[in-house]
Order: sequence, then structure tokens, then C-alpha cells
Amino acid sequence: MKIVERQRVNEQDSVIRSKNFEEVSLGFDEETMLIEAERCLGCKTAPCEKGCPVGVKIPDFIKALKDGDPLKANEIIKETNSLPAVCGRVCPQEIQCEQLCVRKNKLGGSVAIGALERYAADAALKANVKPVKPTKKLDLKVAVVGSGPAGLSCAGELAMNGAQVTVFEAFHKAGGVLVYGIPEFRLPKSIVEKEIDSLKELGVKFKLNTVIGKTFYLEELLDEYDYVFIGSGAGLPVFMNIKGENLNGVYSANEFLTRVNLMKAYKEDSVTPIQRGNVVAVVGAGNVAMDAARTALRLGAQKVYIVYRRSRQEMPAREDEIEHAEQEGIEFRLLTNPVEILGKEKVEGIRCIKMELGEPDQSGRRRPVPIQGSEYDLPCDQVIMSIGTSPNPLIKNSAKELKTSKWGTLEVDDNLLTSIDRVYAGGDAVTGSATVILAMGAGRKAARHMLQKYAERE
Repeated sequence: MKIVERQRVNEQDSVIRSKNFEEVSLGFDEETMLIEAERCLGCKTAPCEKGCPVGVKIPDFIKALKDGDPLKANEIIKETNSLPAVCGRVCPQEIQCEQLCVRKNKLGGSVAIGALERYAADAALKANVKPVKPTKKLDLKVAVVGSGPAGLSCAGELAMNGAQVTVFEAFHKAGGVLVYGIPEFRLPKSIVEKEIDSLKELGVKFKLNTVIGKTFYLEELLDEYDYVFIGSGAGLPVFMNIKGENLNGVYSANEFLTRVNLMKAYKEDSVTPIQRGNVVAVVGAGNVAMDAARTALRLGAQKVYIVYRRSRQEMPAREDEIEHAEQEGIEFRLLTNPVEILGKEKVEGIRCIKMELGEPDQSGRRRPVPIQGSEYDLPCDQVIMSIGTSPNPLIKNSAKELKTSKWGTLEVDDNLLTSIDRVYAGGDAVTGSATVILAMGAGRKAARHMLQKYAERE
């Protein structure tokens, strides 16, 4: 039997794409999609589904693709996933559904589930397929705080089942991290807008420029709505607290990406321009760090470094994102940790110390240990800190009854209920910075529990 290898998606050339903000991955064409879909063995036990946080019926939607019906495939995905075009682009399938594919090790590699999901979703968007509205309206009103992945997934699940949903968003545009955090070249904003339009078609209302804890308080929402879901994310940046972090030219990745993605600071005529570094050092090695480094490159940087205290093996970013950064010429300074940012008023460089890996720490990764006397200076004129984020304390500070962990995340039970009756929470506000699909899984789970409680009440 001839083994068919996993098909690769089309991509923009690395030299060309490093100078534009257009989408890097171009997805499958129809012929390649059909070859890849045929690789799916249609396992009855569907181990891949166990790795999906929202429970997409993976063999079923791939069968629809094999049958030449991408719109049917999208319909199957939409039964459990409110944002398939988003997930097909940014979900880490390689450590979830594809990790459990039976073809992974012996039969040419895992089926490219994410790329197939994207194909089906894009076909539906291109055909302007309208969502199927629920036949029955429920006497159930829910307020969703935050319009990121968790909030949108919660709203979508509720709306599909007939609930009346209002989403409150602090920014002037809905989408949360999907619009302010993830760059255009990885997730076009037009895709996010179309997914949100689909929710509006289902009756979901959006109130923008509305800050819960300022514009409205949690108790006011509870007076008007049956339930509240908090999906406010984790947008508060973390810094290293080293000398020089207050110099001009030091950004948090969160601010840097928000100003570029949401405020369009990459445009020459932007009313909110951002400093364009010539030599940029990005501290950290997660997906956000890769996004920041690749964005700095597209803004015109001549040299961009990723500075990371562990080795490549421990880097938390997706392998695809690491490879794309390398292809675009970004230099990795691994086993390296900043100890000081140099300069008088503006950034002139960073002082680093070399590291070696010791015994594993609580994360299971080998702990980086400084090598004494190995300090060296790395010249640069911009530093972007990407070492994590924590939840904004505004909501919990305005609702003292909300229990939080020592990291500032909201505490919830198995059903995602907080310490306040009728208030649920999920996504990064609960877990700290994590993935889009895990946040979506939490939003859907909370919605399912609300619907169950409603059914019991009726």
C-alpha cells in the first residue's frame, strides 16, 4: 500500500511576506484539499475528537469534504464551534486533535485537520452562508463580558439555542484578542468581522466602548440579566522589573500589538503612530513573542532578535510560528536572559547573561540557570517584553465578592461558576494566558450549563 504523505498548505514566499501584512498561509486549493481529506481513515472511535476542546465531529466534517460538500462540512463544524474560520488558522491542532490522529507516526503524518477546517469555513464565508436561526426563543437573558474567543463562543452557543445575548466590549471594535492581539498576517480581521456578523445574524447584540467595572457594574448586569459570563481575558502585561524598563522604546507586546493591529499603527498615515525600531529585541518565545517579532520586521526593522532564557525545545510557541519567524530572518538568541536595558533616555541595547538548563521546575521544563561571568551587551533601539500577561483587576476590584487566585485569575467550579451566584467565567480570565480554542471550550461549557439550568427551571 502506498502511503500518502500529509499535504502542505500554500504560503507566501518568506522574502515577500516579511514586507507586507497580508496573510502568510494561503490554505489548500480544492485538489490538495481532496487529497488530504482522503487521508482521513474515518475512525469509528474518532480519537481526534477527544483532543478538541469544543468537540468538533472531525471524521464527519471531513467525510463531507470527501463528498465534495464543503458547506455541509462547515455546517457540521458549526454545531459545536462558533468560529471555524478563526480556529482553522490559529488553533494549535498539532498538540490537540492532530496529536491523537492514528496516522501521526506511521502513515505519512497526522491528517491536516486545521487546514481542512479552514477550507470548509472559508467556503461558507465565500458563499455568504447565513446561520440557521433557532426556531424557539427562550426567556433567557445573558450578559457576556468581553468579545474575545471565550465570550464569542459562549454567545454563539446561547444564541443558537434561542437565548437573548448581549456582549459588552471595552474597545471600539468587537473581537478581543482576535483583533488586537493576533496580527493581520496570521488572522485577517475581515475573517473575524464575518464570524461576528454571523453571531449578529443569530440575534447577538454588541455594546462597544463599555467597561464593566466603570461604565456598568456587575451587580447592575445581574439586575437585568439571568446570567453573566466573564470572558474579559488577560490583557495586563507582565514585566521583568529590571533596570531600564522605563526607557523610551520599551513596549509590552500587548501594547505594541494592540496599537499596530487595532489602531492600524502600521499605516503611514496612522493617527496613532508607533515607534519603528531599527534593531528590535523581543524577550520571550511564545506565540505572542513571534507575533511581535514578525510585526516589528514588517514595520521596517533591519534586524529582529528573539531573546529566550531556555532552549528551542522548551519554546512555547507553535512550531509553525517558530519556523515562519526563522524563514523571515529573525535571529534566535537562546539560553539568554536580559538583566538590564541600556540607555539614558532611549533604548541603546540590552545586557544579557547566558543560561544553562538545570533540573525541571514546576512547569516540567528544565529550569534555566545563569552562567556567572557570561554577561554581554546586545545593541538595539527597541525592546518588546513578551513574558506573559495577567487578568485586568478592574472587574474583581469592583466586585469584591469575586474570589481570585494569587495570580489574579478568577476562581470557578467545575461548571465555571464563580463565587457569585449566576456569574460564570472562562478563558484567560480564569486560566491566565492560554489558547483561543481552550477559551472557546470554556465559553461553550458555561453556555451549556446555563441552558441546562434554564431547562431545569422551566
